[in-house]
Amino acid sequence: MTPIPPPAEELRLLDTELWQLDARRAQLLSRRAWLVAILQKPQAQAQAKAQGTPTSATPPRPETSAPGVQNLLLLLGGVLLTIAAMVFTLVSWGHLGIAGRALVLGTVTLAALAVPAVLLRRGLRSTAESVAGLGLALTVLDAYALHEAALAGTDGTGYAAIASAVLAGVWAAYGLSPATAALHMPLPTALAAAQLPLLLWAIAADAGPYGITAALLVTAGGDTLVALRTSSRSVRVVAAVGAYGSGAWGVLAAGWLSWTATGPSAVARAAALLLLAAAIALGAAWWSQSAKRTVGLTVTSGLLMVGAFGGVLRPALPEAWTVPAHLACGIALLAVMRSGRLPDAVRHGFVWASGAVQALAVLWTLPVLAVTLLGPVGRVAHTWTGAPSDARAAASVDVPWPPHAVTVPVVLLAVAGVLVLVVRDTTWRPRALAGALGLLWATAATLPAVLELPYVAGLSVLGCTVAATLAAAGSVHRATPLRQDTAASGPPSTAPEGTPSPATDSPVQPASARITATLLTLVASLDLAFLSLATQTATLVVLAALTALFAAASWLPRLAPVTAPAALAYAAALACATGAAAHWTPAHTALLVLAVPAVAALLAARLGGSPATVPVEVAGAATGLLAVALARTELPLLALVLALCAVITAGTAVRPDRRPLGYAATALFVLATWVRLASWDVGTPEAYTLPVTVPALLVGALRRHRDPRASSWTAYGPGLAATLLPSLVAAWGDVSWTRPLLLGAVALLITLLGARHHLQAPLVLGGSVLALVALHELAPYLVQVTGLLPRWVPPALAGLLLLALGATYEQRIRDVRRVREVLGRMS
Repeated sequence: MTPIPPPAEELRLLDTELWQLDARRAQLLSRRAWLVAILQKPQAQAQAKAQGTPTSATPPRPETSAPGVQNLLLLLGGVLLTIAAMVFTLVSWGHLGIAGRALVLGTVTLAALAVPAVLLRRGLRSTAESVAGLGLALTVLDAYALHEAALAGTDGTGYAAIASAVLAGVWAAYGLSPATAALHMPLPTALAAAQLPLLLWAIAADAGPYGITAALLVTAGGDTLVALRTSSRSVRVVAAVGAYGSGAWGVLAAGWLSWTATGPSAVARAAALLLLAAAIALGAAWWSQSAKRTVGLTVTSGLLMVGAFGGVLRPALPEAWTVPAHLACGIALLAVMRSGRLPDAVRHGFVWASGAVQALAVLWTLPVLAVTLLGPVGRVAHTWTGAPSDARAAASVDVPWPPHAVTVPVVLLAVAGVLVLVVRDTTWRPRALAGALGLLWATAATLPAVLELPYVAGLSVLGCTVAATLAAAGSVHRATPLRQDTAASGPPSTAPEGTPSPATDSPVQPASARITATLLTLVASLDLAFLSLATQTATLVVLAALTALFAAASWLPRLAPVTAPAALAYAAALACATGAAAHWTPAHTALLVLAVPAVAALLAARLGGSPATVPVEVAGAATGLLAVALARTELPLLALVLALCAVITAGTAVRPDRRPLGYAATALFVLATWVRLASWDVGTPEAYTLPVTVPALLVGALRRHRDPRASSWTAYGPGLAATLLPSLVAAWGDVSWTRPLLLGAVALLITLLGARHHLQAPLVLGGSVLALVALHELAPYLVQVTGLLPRWVPPALAGLLLLALGATYEQRIRDVRRVREVLGRMS
């Protein structure tokens, strides 16, 4: 028998019942606990009252802990004792003899240093730390008292160096002693005191900036060694702070000395200091346990090495070669990639250091590149003023040329070569190739100005650059990874880093390189176009060449969305330049520019659904607006230009997917007519409105023919209103009888047609205009009659009218309803 309900449904019901039972049980247990607490509360209160204790349920919360109070008291005690010792040493010292002085200070110091050992054996660690701090402070006072009493004639800085060294040794020995090894304060304090001896000794010995910098770096090296080898956290923190602090000051000082060094000896000493700092950083990176810290320290070491060797080469080279020399040192760091003895983190750090040097070198070239690309824009204000003396003069029109720029192409080429030859990683390879392409392009763009080539030679080099980058953009295909299944499932490649791999060395490159090459082509072409504005011949030749080049590149579907609009833009510029060369007025030049939107319309129709269709149409519309702007000064030519634009737009609207452009074509036709009428000084409003009304009525009739259910207001309302309303306004201000008579006749005809065909819009509009025209014509006579009648006659006539309307109110309502129904049945 089949169980009812099914097993799955029955199991669900059982689970639901069990869950409800558990919930009910939890609720009952909670209620029971509350009832027990209520019953037990009176008993607890009575017991507390009998014992005299407060009945507060919550005991007061302490605001501080016992260890905190203890530490605060110990700290205050130590501070007060230290202050007392200082006051004794500074004030009461002179009242005692030599024996008394020695006895007092020695006894107090030895007692303060011996007591912590006893306290530690009794387990009073905090008290021992406080007393030990007092003892360490007393040793400083002992050193000060010794100098003031017995060694007052010695050099203060030298004595401070010796004293700090002795104190550091004494404190270290005290902290390492078995009896006081459990104390945390002596060793960090000793390490803090050890920061001073070398620096103070260098100052006392008048070692100069090189000696002081060396002292700082040696101190930083010692701190680094302690930070890497010690296990105590407090000592490691003090050592790290000292290493970074002393090392930073030492590196800054060494860098400044290297930059300002002039002689061979000074250069060598500054380089030695930088190499010492680099060795310290590299040693810390080698022994560091953190991969991130290792990479950071290795990057610092690599940069310091570059600064050292570059500083050695700098005095022997011209100033323009300073950056290339440092760049060469930075590129040399990449040799560690071939070394298998270094840890991976250290190798990565050197690679990042080399990349940082190369990035800084490229940043150094940006001013030259900016002047080369943006300077020619100033040629717009100096069009056709004559050929410049060289490419540099052509580029830097109104801006100064950066100094020491002769080695800019060398830097760009070197970095591009590194990107192409060194970067082999699958992820970074496409980006490196795109960057290399950009650097090669920048080299070609800046080379003519840097070398001061002749003007024509500079244009030729830049033109070849445009063609080369455009060819590169056309030859780049979308990357297709080889053997995707194997790459996805198999183990990573074990080939050496320099071994070419099929996925990375294939000529097939990603689309990012194509986009980069295309953008660089556009920028270079704009730069070339601006440079060519110096002479008329150069302008015409360059614009024609750019138009042909981009038009030829538009045959490639990948480039057409960019190159086709660019070709149209340069063609429009060529048309403008041709008109200017022929000494045409801007209005006549506009007719030549109109050839570009016509070609764009034909090209868009041929392209169909291609991605380049919309960019081509946008470029054509933009050049059409340019033609209108050029023709705005002469109304007859402006009307012709608008009419031609309307023809082009109407031709585009023939396409099924561009039918809405028919409205724009109609608007352009109407606007062209209006401009033509304005050029003829025509002031009659009907001359402006009829060109709108006739096409609108024809379109409305066509729509009613295709869709008989369309409303007459939609089909005929706009066209009729376009003429009737402006003419009505003009008729009311016209003193002659011609316009009102013609307008009334037309309104009567429209009304009759609306009644004949049962169309609401013609009937209402025509009837309203006819009534208003009749009222306008009868108004003078009404005014005359009103002036002849007595003043009481108009109110009396109004009253009689109201009485008559009231008497036939119901009949009039039926008549109004009947009229409304008739109008409602009309379309």
